[in-house]
Amino acid sequence: MSKKATRQAYGEALAELGRINKNVVVLEADLSKSTKTAIFQAEFPERHFNVGIAEADLMATAAGLATTGKVAFASTFAMFAAGRAFEQIRNTIAYPKLNVKIAPTHAGISVGEDGGSHQSVEDMSLMRSIPGMVVLCPADAEETRQMVFAAAEYDGPVYLRSGRLDTEDIYKDTDYKFEIGIADTLKEGTDVTIAATGMLVHEAMEAAKILEAEGISVRVINVSTIKPLDGPTILKAAQETKFIVTCEEHSVIGGLGGAISEFLGETHPTLVKKLGIYDKFGQSGTGNQLLDEYGLRAKDIVAKVKENM
Repeated sequence: MSKKATRQAYGEALAELGRINKNVVVLEADLSKSTKTAIFQAEFPERHFNVGIAEADLMATAAGLATTGKVAFASTFAMFAAGRAFEQIRNTIAYPKLNVKIAPTHAGISVGEDGGSHQSVEDMSLMRSIPGMVVLCPADAEETRQMVFAAAEYDGPVYLRSGRLDTEDIYKDTDYKFEIGIADTLKEGTDVTIAATGMLVHEAMEAAKILEAEGISVRVINVSTIKPLDGPTILKAAQETKFIVTCEEHSVIGGLGGAISEFLGETHPTLVKKLGIYDKFGQSGTGNQLLDEYGLRAKDIVAKVKENM
């Protein structure tokens, strides 16, 4: 199975999009090599803007360009986008419903050696709380590419989260078509549903293989739109399986697990067990070491399922 980082796919998709949509502009905060917006910059220097290490200005400038009819993609690390520039995103982009795509990279603990100060495990929670904000988290490179195009077509603010580590392909060479607000059921099952997002979709599929070999029927859903949540797909899973395990490289407070729990609490009370970051900051280490340390592997999903069977 081949691998590619979702941030790399993001940069490549921006360049592809730029060739067919002349209104696309890309902004970044002095991190173009890391966010991969340098790929777009190389082809379209006149449509690429580096505002320097000034994330509030990044979002405000993107908002200004959006008022002129541009489709603005604004990128930096997730910690700085969702955290440092929250007020500008809320008041300058989302409040007037401007057509800005906030597309940070380096989300989650898999950022690695940069440590807890740079590892955003709260960003989806923050963005979910903003009225009218769409929140996306791709499972692999192909879904990232499709998300970029879908975000560009969507009229309004979007938060599109990508990561640093190479991620296993889920959708390469398939006929998958991403749509905002639609979750993808990768595998049917009747005992338990594993609802995962981002790079943990691959871990969920690996966990399902282990559990199936032990006679446990597993449904796997890629919930790549955190907001608006695909209620019908989640409700169907709750009705047809015994319980749900959510998996995310994010805090269990306010992310995918929170979104599903909130929805089912009002529609179909169901046991929801969450696998993610439990009220902790990140720490320094390689991305893979931290995924192990925080229990975000297939074996950890298997254990979570078994303890609730």
